Amino acid sequence: MSDLTAALSRVPLFRELNQEELQRLELISSIRHYSKKTIVFNEGAEREAVYFVLRGLVKTFKTDESGHEQIMNILKTGDLFPQTGFFDNAPYPATAETVGDSRLLAIPVRPFEQLILSVPGIAIKLMRVMSARIINLQERLHDFTGHDAAERVVLFLLKLAEDYGRVDEAGAVRIPIPLTNQELANAVGTTRETVNRLVSLLRKEGLLLADRTGFRIPDKEKLFHRVSKEEH
Repeated sequence: MSDLTAALSRVPLFRELNQEELQRLELISSIRHYSKKTIVFNEGAEREAVYFVLRGLVKTFKTDESGHEQIMNILKTGDLFPQTGFFDNAPYPATAETVGDSRLLAIPVRPFEQLILSVPGIAIKLMRVMSARIINLQERLHDFTGHDAAERVVLFLLKLAEDYGRVDEAGAVRIPIPLTNQELANAVGTTRETVNRLVSLLRKEGLLLADRTGFRIPDKEKLFHRVSKEEH
């Protein structure tokens, strides 16, 4: 198995493909390397390829008329972007930028379309996996409904901890994603001032530490309890 085929086999979206199908996919795929804070594609540009994160982190965001960013997603190893994938010919719906040095798998859209026309079984298998992803996205949207801005920030941090967190020797969860307070605000649709106040309060309560390298949650259960307590 080549390195590229091995990389394809580790992508969750392709988990149902057999060896022959992966090798067909390898013929049109490539691996691209990006340094920190590099734009992969811009919102509105023609959709040239679909990407998967092999190593590193990528954020996708939209920019409004005032130049403010709205973070749409933070993508980790195995994630697909744009989320609409191969079955949408519209321009890129958001800008994608690497958070750190990243290694991405790129699959050009038009050659992929030709591939699934010649091997329809690939499309069927991909649709099964994508259906599960849609359910997951719906659940994430539901989680944010009905919460105020401060609660949405805490829930977002807990989601980051779940997806990217690493437990250290003290039992704290380390999130190695260096987001600014403005980026946190953009991610949940609130103001930087609100995030500033909340982060300061969480620090005083001993529930969150933040620096230029990311976040540290000393006790994830206590942070979660803070939100659940507000609901009752």
